[in-house]
Amino acid sequence: MKVFGERKRAAVAVIAAGAIMALAACTPAAPGTTSSSSAPAASSTAPPTTTAPPSPSAEPGTSATVGAMVPGFPQQLLPLMPGAKVVSSSFDKTTVPATVALVGSITAPAATALAFYTTQLEAQGFKAVPGETVGSVPSKDFLRGDSETVNISVVETAGVSTFTIGANVAAESVK
Repeated sequence: MKVFGERKRAAVAVIAAGAIMALAACTPAAPGTTSSSSAPAASSTAPPTTTAPPSPSAEPGTSATVGAMVPGFPQQLLPLMPGAKVVSSSFDKTTVPATVALVGSITAPAATALAFYTTQLEAQGFKAVPGETVGSVPSKDFLRGDSETVNISVVETAGVSTFTIGANVAAESVK
């Protein structure tokens, strides 16, 4: 069995964090707020829009959103834990392997979230890799075959656990 190393675990965390930051940067301002841009406001009778233009770097088959599951998210692979709320989700089926990420929160101990996803992943043939933490953060890695990987990390604060799941899986796993 191949051991899923610290570098790969860190890469998954960086990808998930990057997706969240990119989504936050693309989120339009709340109605009634002003922009800090120095560009002069154009006088127009058209109502302001809250839809951002499509990103020129976005690839067809790539999607991400905040507060909901993106359309086409492979929920059979990574189901949302009962009682949890989606913080963000992303899905890129244009890469090989496909990349899936889910960030959620739940009012439950970190161990409960880890146990739920361990059961879900093991039922799909993933094997847990030895190791239960990265530093002081509960984190588990899973491997299926030689190239499909999943990492789940959970941070618990004031009774709320926020879990981040990153997966790199074969295209047939996300259909």
